[in-house]
Amino acid sequence: MFGKKSNRGYTEILCGIKIKTLAYGEDTLMTEFVLSKDSLLPEHHHRHEQTGYLIKGKIKLTIESKSQIINPGDSWCIPSNAKHKAEIIEDSIAIEVFSPCREEYKQYAVSDDLNEHHQ
Repeated sequence: MFGKKSNRGYTEILCGIKIKTLAYGEDTLMTEFVLSKDSLLPEHHHRHEQTGYLIKGKIKLTIESKSQIINPGDSWCIPSNAKHKAEIIEDSIAIEVFSPCREEYKQYAVSDDLNEHHQ
């Protein structure tokens, strides 16, 4: 399965936080997040392990009680059910992979190839 680069299809899921699902399979799902400066991702947790990579910008990521400033080229892994939150310091772009596949994020896929493959 393939996903093609596109500037369309982002969905704002929280104020200043947009998502697009790039690809998914049976066990993993990969997303692109576009994060606006001064937006907040409130503390939450989920059963999915979440691995990310910052392409652009700067964020303050807190996993459980540990905070870290994340710069372009930095990466992270959030364990299953760990509480986490993010403060967006600069306009940012992040790629994140969820395992197991995060079913509710499939709706944010825009590639015709992805949608046809999994109908």
